[in-house]
Amino acid sequence: MLIRFEVSNYRSIRETAELSMVAIDQDREAARPAPHLGESLLPVAAIYGPNASGKTNVLGALAWVRDAVQLSLRFWEDEVPIEPFVFSDGPASPSEFIVELEIGGIRFEYILELNREGVMYEALFHYPEKKRRRIFEREEAELKLQRGLGELSGTRDLMTPRVLALSIARRFNEPLVSDFANALLRIQTLGHRLPNRTPGNLVVAPRSFHARPTARWFDEDHGDQLSLFSGEEFDGAETRGRKRALALLRMADLGIEDVVIDNQEITYPDSSDVRTRRRVRLLHKTSEESIPFDLGAESEGTRTWFNLIGPVLGALQFGSVIIFDELDGSLHPTLSAELIRIFHSPTTNPNGAQLIFSSHDTSLLNHLNRDEVWLTEKRGDGSTRLGALADFAGERVRKSQNLENAYLHGRFGALPQVDQTDLLRALGLIG
Repeated sequence: MLIRFEVSNYRSIRETAELSMVAIDQDREAARPAPHLGESLLPVAAIYGPNASGKTNVLGALAWVRDAVQLSLRFWEDEVPIEPFVFSDGPASPSEFIVELEIGGIRFEYILELNREGVMYEALFHYPEKKRRRIFEREEAELKLQRGLGELSGTRDLMTPRVLALSIARRFNEPLVSDFANALLRIQTLGHRLPNRTPGNLVVAPRSFHARPTARWFDEDHGDQLSLFSGEEFDGAETRGRKRALALLRMADLGIEDVVIDNQEITYPDSSDVRTRRRVRLLHKTSEESIPFDLGAESEGTRTWFNLIGPVLGALQFGSVIIFDELDGSLHPTLSAELIRIFHSPTTNPNGAQLIFSSHDTSLLNHLNRDEVWLTEKRGDGSTRLGALADFAGERVRKSQNLENAYLHGRFGALPQVDQTDLLRALGLIG
């Protein structure tokens, strides 16, 4: 599980912004005990704030670290594709990232400091028996390894100023490194504005090399359907992947009874070639008949929910993280609230998967605890400030506080400052 994430000098984030998944209120079912940390971790975090206040950049920063680990060895030959804060001394300063994860009850900490020219500092630590131990530590071209990890020495041979040591070291058979890297790479990003190297919407193509598209959960011909909880019992019976995917689809009450995946022959103009592709159709059932509709003919809301099912099931299976930018822009509030409940409940989320999202939908605040809400504001210099709602004014933000009502009345800030003066003047309504 993600413990915390810290970033500075990235896009609109100038000063350090920290997103913590450590629970303030531990005496509730949703908070997951982490005995080695002496804390409990949260399965859900939501970021609220005005447009252009930096919500997407906070989420995108974590996605950037994931992509850096996956891509630096192959694509960072000429320049590190980092976007520092554009004002003040941002372009001349390094960007910094810290990711802390709990894996198998052990805390891991990854630190990265770099600029467009290359990596300045990089380190991976773990905390067995609560004591910090170095796995590897790099200062520019010098790499130090924990004693006993000689199999990682080949990392030095492949390391260049613009290649992450973690990108190289994860390819060696060392669980301390590969377990952390795999947990990081399982992070899935959904939404329209997060980084995407493939065409189209990230909901259609979730970015994670572990991600399985929704259609694969329904496509029995592939023969790779796994029990969601690896043979454990769920509601008293072993649940196959397709059954669980279908249950999520029906839960949305979209009038869909089943999913049909078959082969479709395609003939190209001015060619005798006939090719076959897999076709996804959703079966709508009325009182008299059942008719399959092509997925492309469905409403945007239906397609969004369908395409979300695969990433959600993958996260629940692996206990990984889903980042969803503008959750309210893609789903009906009822479905958004149901998604939060799925991640909150230890019954439906036994492996500690985490949902981190941004939203403008204040009704979802009624389904969130005070330590699950984060707020962004734009400072006078154009930079983003990220703050925890639970820290606002100390104890005055009580567990019993009506968060939606307080937020809409401006108690926590993070609301757009609407000034109609220029508009009224342009319309000639005032002098």
